[in-house]
Amino acid sequence: MKKSRSKSAESSSKPIGERIDVPGEWRGELLSRLRALILEAEPEMTEERKWRKASNPAGVPTWSHNGLVCTGETYKNVLKMTFAKGASLADPSGLFNSSLEGNTRRAIDFREGDKLDEEALKALIRAAVALNTSAARG
Repeated sequence: MKKSRSKSAESSSKPIGERIDVPGEWRGELLSRLRALILEAEPEMTEERKWRKASNPAGVPTWSHNGLVCTGETYKNVLKMTFAKGASLADPSGLFNSSLEGNTRRAIDFREGDKLDEEALKALIRAAVALNTSAARG
């Protein structure tokens, strides 16, 4: 796993693991599984916590590779995985089910008990990384 060298990024990567390792909490367990899939899809992904605020002191887990790829946010009834450039990605498996009207982002809302299509999700992550990589070269 590639980690940013900045002091803030190093200190912010540790809480990702701490927050998602909450036994018996479905959102934490799912976020942990999503994290593993993200890193399987792209082992060079950079993990950070961003956008800390009083209402969310732990911040938002983010994964980047040549730019932001996706975030994982927990809410009361859903875990939302938002792809920063999702509107530019093909989604042949129909994973995107939220934020469909925007011009840039797309999201997947996971609810308790949802079945993960792990291969389709990894393909979407790889496509997002490829899009960022092509934009960085261009």
